[in-house]
Amino acid sequence: MSLINIRALGVTLSTPLFANLNLAIAAGDRIGLVAANGRGKSTLLRCITGDVEPTSGEITRARGLTVGHMEQNLAPGLEKLTFREAVLDALSLEQQDSESWRADVTLEELEVPEALRERPLAALSGGWQRIALIARVRVSEPDVLLLDEPTNHLDLEKIARLESWLGTLPRDMPVILSSHDRAFLDAVTNRTLFLRPERSQLFALPYSRARAALDEADAAEERRFEKDMKAAAQLRQQAAKLNNIGINSGSDLLVVKTKQLKARAERIEDAARPAHQENSAGAIRLANRGTHAKVLVTLEDSPVETPDGTLLFRTAQKFICQGDRIVLLGLNGTGKTRFVLRLREAIDGAAREGIKPTPSLVLGYGDQALSDLSDTETPHGTIIHRFDVGDQRARSLLAGAGFSVEMQGRPVGLLSGGQKARLGMLVLRLTNPNFYLLDEPTNHLDIEGQEALERELTAQQASCLFVSHDRAFVRAVANRFWLIEKRRLIEVDGPEDFFEEAALSA
Repeated sequence: MSLINIRALGVTLSTPLFANLNLAIAAGDRIGLVAANGRGKSTLLRCITGDVEPTSGEITRARGLTVGHMEQNLAPGLEKLTFREAVLDALSLEQQDSESWRADVTLEELEVPEALRERPLAALSGGWQRIALIARVRVSEPDVLLLDEPTNHLDLEKIARLESWLGTLPRDMPVILSSHDRAFLDAVTNRTLFLRPERSQLFALPYSRARAALDEADAAEERRFEKDMKAAAQLRQQAAKLNNIGINSGSDLLVVKTKQLKARAERIEDAARPAHQENSAGAIRLANRGTHAKVLVTLEDSPVETPDGTLLFRTAQKFICQGDRIVLLGLNGTGKTRFVLRLREAIDGAAREGIKPTPSLVLGYGDQALSDLSDTETPHGTIIHRFDVGDQRARSLLAGAGFSVEMQGRPVGLLSGGQKARLGMLVLRLTNPNFYLLDEPTNHLDIEGQEALERELTAQQASCLFVSHDRAFVRAVANRFWLIEKRRLIEVDGPEDFFEEAALSA
């Protein structure tokens, strides 16, 4: 029995986000909602809650059904509350008075440490703020859960914690979640909806298997379209020949036959539907200027410390060589970001004990906060002020990266996370480095962007060291694996043991 029925639903803003969407949501459904940034995932979730009125179609819900909706950002004023207060605030005033225990049960359920429960959300990391948003939705025990990008800002331990928590929910509770984390989708969903402007596709499969089925369906649709158009072209050729013969011979029968063939061709062309072509959010391309040096960075048992001098780990002797794509693995707090910053400082010319970069090294650096981008600068200003490319070339590059003329003049601070990430990738490309140092490079990138970045790093044979919580990205890109363990940096054969450890420690 369906709890929510979506019939012929469509939403059009400046362009259609989706149309003629039909979806029945039943008990036990765990639906992954997949689309590029800005293509309607959040809008669909808000249609289900009733916060957005669709352009067409209807949504019906079972009588008395309650829906819990986790949005992507903290509501204004929420950051001033403590973790526990924020969860309690999600209950009605009557429940806050008589059932405050619900907040404590939810905090236990999500394994929120006692030390964090009385701290203001503003003082917590983006990951813990995300957990707080999930707790606020869960505390009222809704019948259906809607989660919008729940893994954003979460490290591997918290993602594992979230996966485990979703597995403990009542089996009949439907969950609909939007996410760009492919491994997470594979772990927690049993159905996948690919949201499209026309003909959205639903598969009773988790993401990876659904994606393979989608690609196969699109390929078959493309073959059918090409076959239909070829048949129509042949009919038109036959019609043209008969028409010439009919005119020369004066045969009324051939003229009638010509019209029939043309009509058949038109019917085939009208019925033929081209395969879906995803409108790209903008190309991601990288560069690799190369270098004659085989060893790019030498590490000679370099110490990595906290700002107060506490030792986090030592590197032992290690070499970063041309063609290395090294992922830095380690549990939260082991010093990954400190090491990345220390490496960046050494490459930029600062003396750092035990780190020796080759003189020919040209660094391309990107961090998860996109701190190299100024919120007050525009995308156009960012490019022309940093690189000698000229006005028209800058506009062309930005257009290729998915920035309209209007967006090129908008302050960076007003761009979406995905748009900022693509601007950051364009800056990296124009820097023309021979070594990339990347801290959570897939943050804010949709699946299309993640796959494009994977292709670029491998196709360009780029040398890089990166930190990432995206398991699919790690598996696709890395060819060397460095693990911080017991205050030492060691090399391991692959990431899977660490992924399992992160899940167990969650």
